[in-house]
Amino acid sequence: MNTYSYIAEKCLHDEVQAILDVIQSLDDNFIRAIDLILSCKGKVIVTGVGNSGHIGAKIASTMSSSGTPAMFINATDAYHGNLGAVTEGDILLAVSKSGETSEILRLLPYIQECKVPVISITATPDSTLGSASECILDIRTKTEACPINLIPTSSTIVSMALGDALACALIEARKVKPADVARVTPGGLMNQSQNM
Repeated sequence: MNTYSYIAEKCLHDEVQAILDVIQSLDDNFIRAIDLILSCKGKVIVTGVGNSGHIGAKIASTMSSSGTPAMFINATDAYHGNLGAVTEGDILLAVSKSGETSEILRLLPYIQECKVPVISITATPDSTLGSASECILDIRTKTEACPINLIPTSSTIVSMALGDALACALIEARKVKPADVARVTPGGLMNQSQNM
């Protein structure tokens, strides 16, 4: 087998295994997260920076298109006016592998002042972010899939998969129908094919 093919196969295997491992660690925190979101009177504010920010933006987009009002705020941009989008009645979903991302930690006093509950997606439940959270979705992985075990690969896949799992559970809880999705995604392929 070609070296590159071997690396690709190992990467994909490691990422699949990381998701399977997280399935085994799902606990009451996941149910608590769903209950918090369902009882939310406002919107889900998703935040993160770097790779976690990209994952957070995807989670917010998936939730918004499937019946759960959500928006992404990059934790760095939050200090330049975007904090104004956070109001009492919202929920903060913070994505940070370390749980010590300084930009996110700087948000916490304002979040607490607004009485906004925090759900964290982190690999470090006993971190500062974890300690400030109502519930923690644990993304600990044995290794990253990258050959030098440093670049976020398995951990980002697990974060995104957990975001999708949240969205899927919320779709079921809210009894979302295809017509509901079509209404908020008028430019989507599903709607284009229906209009043909």
